Amino acid sequence: MDKELIIRSSSDDVDFALLKDGKLIELQKDEGGNNFSVGDVFIAKIRKAVPGLNAAFVNVGYEKDAFLHYHDLGPKLPSLLKFTKSVSTGKLKDFSLKNFPFEKDIDKDGKIADVLKSNQSLLVQIVKEPISTKGPRISSELSIAGRYIVLVPFSSRISISQKIEDKDEKDRLKRLVKSITPPGFGIIVRTVAQGKKVAELDKDLQNLLSRWTAMCKKLHKAHHPSKVLGEMNKASSILRDIFNDTFTSIHVDDEELYFQIKDYVHEIAPNKESIVKLYQSNVPIFEKFGIERQIKTSFGKTVSMAKGAYLVIEHTEALHVVDVNSGNRSNKANNQEETALEVNLIAATEIARQLRLRDMGGIIVVDFIDMTNAENRQKLFNHFRDEMKDDRAKHKILPPSKFGLIQITRQRVRPEMNIKTREENPDEIMNGSEVEAPIGIVQKITHDLERLLKKDYKKLTLNTHPFIAAFLTKGFPSIRSKWFFEHKKWVKILPRDAYTYLEYHFFDKDGKQVK
Repeated sequence: MDKELIIRSSSDDVDFALLKDGKLIELQKDEGGNNFSVGDVFIAKIRKAVPGLNAAFVNVGYEKDAFLHYHDLGPKLPSLLKFTKSVSTGKLKDFSLKNFPFEKDIDKDGKIADVLKSNQSLLVQIVKEPISTKGPRISSELSIAGRYIVLVPFSSRISISQKIEDKDEKDRLKRLVKSITPPGFGIIVRTVAQGKKVAELDKDLQNLLSRWTAMCKKLHKAHHPSKVLGEMNKASSILRDIFNDTFTSIHVDDEELYFQIKDYVHEIAPNKESIVKLYQSNVPIFEKFGIERQIKTSFGKTVSMAKGAYLVIEHTEALHVVDVNSGNRSNKANNQEETALEVNLIAATEIARQLRLRDMGGIIVVDFIDMTNAENRQKLFNHFRDEMKDDRAKHKILPPSKFGLIQITRQRVRPEMNIKTREENPDEIMNGSEVEAPIGIVQKITHDLERLLKKDYKKLTLNTHPFIAAFLTKGFPSIRSKWFFEHKKWVKILPRDAYTYLEYHFFDKDGKQVK
């Protein structure tokens, strides 16, 4: 399995594309003007407490106040408030928490007005970026993520990732971490710490403690509100969260970013430093790795899949609906039930990819093709769960309902990735209408061609709009040439001025329309 990270840098933004065996499975953008990233810590002021919501609105410098619910305060809120005040006024200069006296924990079912007051200073962390008309969601239970561990100030708890299933390994890690954890701090051990030695864990811990100290030093002169601890740059944070031994290459098209990433990989996995490569070519990096084409064909309302099947994805503010369609595929299966299962399994794999790719969150309802066999429905459910295992976002999948629907809840911590895939209609430019991008139409034509060739048509002619005809025939190797190399059959292409942009038809050797 090839796992590649492709990084494209422009003057303001950096785009990250994660490929698995050449297929795009994750796309992220780091925008230069984005001041609110999950993990950032701000020194902020309480704007007002709202007893009816048992929450407070907090000014973090965004146009809309951030939302802080009572349950996101953390039990150690009084200790955090006392520490923040002492450090901000310059009275406390020891940031280790070793000799800091902790206050009594707050009541887990208490009231917001009893613990917070307007205009009070508070350290808060972004847990959900601003989405649509809502401000950021924040928490005052701070944590600083590292490669192998997460440091939790004002805690004494040591917990191990649930994804580490081996009990002996869990006990080993807990014992090691307990021996190096300083007083006043808790530790969460991440999945990638499995099999690591105490020296590697301690190095990660010391790095996190240095970041905590640097943040505390900023508090004394910090304006309210202001960012006092930023997440590391996007490239490093992505590598921190997803990088493992299965990566085969990392390609970067910016020299400065290349050296940053090379240094970071050298730090976390020295034996993998050689997989970081500087991309130098006149062909744009996303074009070279086929990412632009995949973006055009993956982000529309309709998503094509293997064997003629396709998905239709609809969005609302709180809900996403995915409809699975078998399309015009040739039915080689013995019966309708087998056909439905085959299409549903293909769709489950693609839907798992789409959720990560678009970073869809909230409630997702999938209408799979109906199956009467309970064993097949269970097989689909198990397959879907397996495909979703690599998804880093927290999610829950419910078994199929009586109507054959599968419901998913998926954590949404940042705005959904939404890329425009439609273009101006060249037939009606003045009217401002839009049509599917050429690459999307070409994909449909290719699917239809493959289906017709399987039916053993000896000679085919394609009639299509002049723009599409040129798109298929120009350049070397042209798309038509690729068809020939793959199927060993030449397709004649005739441009038709009378056709609309999306119109195309196939004709056999006798001039009879077959599609």
